[in-house]
Amino acid sequence: MKKFLSVALAAFIVLSAIALCSCSKNDDKVIKVGASVTPHAEILNVIKDEVAKQGYTLEVVEYEDYVIPNTATESGELFANYFQHQPYLTDFNANNGTHLVAVCAVHYEPYAIYAGKTASLDALADGAKVSVPNDATNEARALLLLEQVGLLKLKEGAGIAATKLDIVENPKNLEIVEIEAAQLVRTLADVDISIINGNYALQGNLNIADALAVEAADGVAATTYANILVVKEGNENSEKATVLKNALLSETVENYINNTYAGKVVPSF
Repeated sequence: MKKFLSVALAAFIVLSAIALCSCSKNDDKVIKVGASVTPHAEILNVIKDEVAKQGYTLEVVEYEDYVIPNTATESGELFANYFQHQPYLTDFNANNGTHLVAVCAVHYEPYAIYAGKTASLDALADGAKVSVPNDATNEARALLLLEQVGLLKLKEGAGIAATKLDIVENPKNLEIVEIEAAQLVRTLADVDISIINGNYALQGNLNIADALAVEAADGVAATTYANILVVKEGNENSEKATVLKNALLSETVENYINNTYAGKVVPSF
């Protein structure tokens, strides 16, 4: 009886090891990427077939915030994420002790000013409310757009680190209201105008053709704020990262972006 139990136990251990090995191999062929719903997840879905040709299964996990995709990539729950630009990533790493790096730049989403209670920039009253993203890097970008259209002037050299404290001229006494980026579309009716991130404008069905102003295509934002594929440091040259990079920087993706988003999203390659 003891001999039988020993044999049975040994067989169980072997089978368990085989199953675990098989599971690990299968998991190793899955590339799990976190992304904002629009346009990032949509673009990733376009490359699933190409990734499959390279022997991998692409699993796209959608998020509506700008924090969890990074913490999940740091922890290893995700292999990569695709939702942010380099200034945001640099700021996030500095504030959270994460070790995330960019693999490649994929696209650029022009920031735009959308009408809330006030239908035009010329009609803005003294003290009008202007909502902007409340995270540091995206707020700076919004302030730069307000400066571009002449609504305010920032301290010289403020650039992509600008905050409300860097406003040196505000002739209309605009009230800058800081709101979480994901809430900008939902609160548009509560302010006079809003500067909204491209992906959230897309999710909110806002048409860039109806925007009151758009970032200049030759401005600092076009290069500085390109959206990037991000992995944990040490994975940037891995086979999985290379497969994702090659698929994203393809003619297929370029054509998809140009044909789908009509200028709301612009390829960076």
